[in-house]
Amino acid sequence: MASKIHYTKPSITEREVAYATDAAREGWGERCYDYITRFEAAFADHLGVRHAVATSSCTGALHMGFAALGIGPGDEVILGDINWIASAAPITYLGARPVLVDVLPDTWCLDPSKVEEAITPRTKAILAVHLYGNLCELERLRGIGRTHGIPVIEDSAEAIGSVFEGARAGSMGAFGTFSFHGTKTITTGEGGMWVSDDTELFEKVRTLANHGRNAAEKRQFWPNEIGFKYKMPNVAAAIGCAQMERIEELISTKRSIFAYYRERLAGLPVRMNPSDSPGRTHGYWMPTFIVDETVPFDRDVLLARFKERNIDGRVFFWPLSETGHFEERHATPVSRAITRRGVNLPSYHDLTVEEMDRVVEVVRDYLI
Repeated sequence: MASKIHYTKPSITEREVAYATDAAREGWGERCYDYITRFEAAFADHLGVRHAVATSSCTGALHMGFAALGIGPGDEVILGDINWIASAAPITYLGARPVLVDVLPDTWCLDPSKVEEAITPRTKAILAVHLYGNLCELERLRGIGRTHGIPVIEDSAEAIGSVFEGARAGSMGAFGTFSFHGTKTITTGEGGMWVSDDTELFEKVRTLANHGRNAAEKRQFWPNEIGFKYKMPNVAAAIGCAQMERIEELISTKRSIFAYYRERLAGLPVRMNPSDSPGRTHGYWMPTFIVDETVPFDRDVLLARFKERNIDGRVFFWPLSETGHFEERHATPVSRAITRRGVNLPSYHDLTVEEMDRVVEVVRDYLI
């Protein structure tokens, strides 16, 4: 049987191994934060933001950011229906309610017109999730936010490498968050990052991340408030430092993989992630296609054919409204129409042209 093609895996070189080894051997005592602060500084510099806080997950970064904004019981946060639950769950941790609205058919991201319809006096934030690295309509969303006095937050877990009007995804909202899970463009194994230009918000998040201990507090082990434990380990940050030194290479590879798939799948009845356009560059974390509704399509059959060829395929995210965990207040026909006709294609840095051709052959054989 041909070698297995995974849907994703990280790119780890001797540089990552060396940094992690150094952190494991020497990163204790006075050096226990060395790689963490270095990683935060490198990431903030890459994004062009003032502040960054390394966290144990993107979920934790969202949780602290929402808490720092004062979101709590009875409040509402608007987000797209198609998302991984990690975007919605932190809202519930604070007793607030995720309000799920429909997405756009081309980017699969939050539909600004549906956002405006869903705003109530209880709305405290708009969560713009750059799904699969596709850019949300940030200009329209921020305009809505300004009109109603509501902050726009960027969940950029999947959007490293995506750029809007010269600004990197995650740098344009009240705050942004990122994921460094092993599937992401850069990884620390598990981990995340909270970023913002808002110094007051940064101080709140930095305090919350460390059990509520304020950085200015002189008393040892004195919590100024009840916080969380969402700090990133030094060893994980060491891997992140090495990845940051390779970040342009890693982004470029992701973009090249998508470009190859797009070229080889041209002419088929499918829509892929949106192409770059003036003012918009996409990081293409996860190459995805949606099969046209005019064509008979059974996703399970295609995934079974992938499996027969020793290829991992991945389903499109489910609408959160279908999970039964959240109140359904708005119709989401676009979300429900595309989810079963979408497939994520293998995408990782060591993927070869020959392997991509194997993937494409299965897709073409099914659809032609």
